[in-house]
Amino acid sequence: MSRLSDKFGHRTALVTGASSGLGLAFARMLRDEGLAIWGASRSPEATAEKEGWKPVMLDLTEPASVRAAIEQVGREAGGAPDVLVNNAGAGVFAGFARFPQDQISRQLQLLLEGPIHLTRAFWPEMLGRRRGAVVNVASLAAEFPLPALSIYTAAKAGLSGFSRALMLESAGSGVQVIDFQPGDFKTDFNKVAVRPEGGEPWEARAWARFEELLEHGPLPAQAAADLRRALFSGRSDTVATGEFFQARLAPLLQRLAGRSVVRHFMRKYYRM
Repeated sequence: MSRLSDKFGHRTALVTGASSGLGLAFARMLRDEGLAIWGASRSPEATAEKEGWKPVMLDLTEPASVRAAIEQVGREAGGAPDVLVNNAGAGVFAGFARFPQDQISRQLQLLLEGPIHLTRAFWPEMLGRRRGAVVNVASLAAEFPLPALSIYTAAKAGLSGFSRALMLESAGSGVQVIDFQPGDFKTDFNKVAVRPEGGEPWEARAWARFEELLEHGPLPAQAAADLRRALFSGRSDTVATGEFFQARLAPLLQRLAGRSVVRHFMRKYYRM
């Protein structure tokens, strides 16, 4: 079977959030495709040693950490990685009326500004050598906004829009851009999310629904397989992934019924 390293000449990859969940699955998939992996997270050493890739300390909310990670990868990989997967992230779950003020900028740094800065660091070199792939892991929340995750939704929608703009700029360049939009997967998203105490009854019902969806969601390996197919296509595109209803049926419903109907449905879906 052909591998990414054979088909496109990709040799190196930087994956953020590589210690668990989707990021770990993406890093494993790319390693199995013959790429050397730089796995970035706030605690990268144990996972990197176990999985056989190079650890990169990265806190996307700290500009100095972002700069240090860029310098390390550029030095050790001999330049820009062939594949950049901007995956790291976490959510803050609270109704907007009581959303922690200090978490607004932190969420935007983590989910939007950090990925943009990493991409900007390596983008010119990718264009110059006419080869590479940038995968920005957004969310189906970019198309279907989530209650009590308003800033997460805003950041993911921004990241998706950023990816689509890069697709226009890079047409014919040999650089692939993927706007990757996962639904609810069986990960620890709910365990690492910030959730201030208190709130309205609807927040508790929506949170219970989120936990239910995550518990019964597909395994991260499915997302990795979908990303592999997208990379093998060689095309820039928006790719939805997840269980059938979220990734396939809901987008069809939105096209056929319109956004107002979908908003009404989502209130019911999240038991609001």
